[in-house]
Amino acid sequence: MSDGRSGHRGGVTAPAPAPAGSESRGFDPSAVEVLLCDADGNLFPSEEPAFVASAEVTNRCLALLGIARRYEPEELRLTSTGKNFRSTIVDLAQQTGLADALTREMLERWVAEEKRAVSTHLARALRPDPAVLEPLTRLERRFGLAAVSSSALGRLDACFTATGLADLFPPERRFSAEDSLPAPASKPDPAIYTFAGRALGVAGARGLAIEDSVPGALSAVAAGFVTIGNVAFVAADERRERVEALYAAGVADVVASWSELESMLT
Repeated sequence: MSDGRSGHRGGVTAPAPAPAGSESRGFDPSAVEVLLCDADGNLFPSEEPAFVASAEVTNRCLALLGIARRYEPEELRLTSTGKNFRSTIVDLAQQTGLADALTREMLERWVAEEKRAVSTHLARALRPDPAVLEPLTRLERRFGLAAVSSSALGRLDACFTATGLADLFPPERRFSAEDSLPAPASKPDPAIYTFAGRALGVAGARGLAIEDSVPGALSAVAAGFVTIGNVAFVAADERRERVEALYAAGVADVVASWSELESMLT
């Protein structure tokens, strides 16, 4: 398991090969102007520590709704990777037939509580990672960088500060499906990528999306962006399945590190 300081997990430095029968979806690096980077699990290994805090809030919310089901952090992560808390708690309430008990006022209260708990925990848990910082610093000299995430802006602020990425991704280039849109719409909905593309003035081949999750890849592809999968922070025992799922979602290629992406764009 990662300690949050390495760009690779479990000593694995390369993704599984593309599944047999998959077609090459090459792209022209010379056309790329902006890198549209998912945040959690892509720029930093925030998924596992985030779900430690999120599971506690989720279980308290479920108890208040009268739902007996409880989730361990890892179980919740596997259930909801790529989605934000808002979408996850609504889905869980719907699965148990108690969606009507989750009023809008209650949902907003729990969304705010989860933002607070997770942001506080991540600010303590994350650290700068040279395997991310150094390639991105070089890439920033050639491309615009932007963060396109399902997470709330407060959580992103805490993560970027803790990992030393704040200067590379200034606030005006952070786009949140929770906070930036007129109405929240978590990935795989393409709304946040469409919104970010319009705000940055890029579309199609001019923007390259970098995603670790299947919902994120589906979101970026649906918005019309060439997408690269990144499994740098994916657990070794989940990597092969994730690579296959990313290709199925429409990514052009998959890398195992930010250095590998840098080489691809050279």
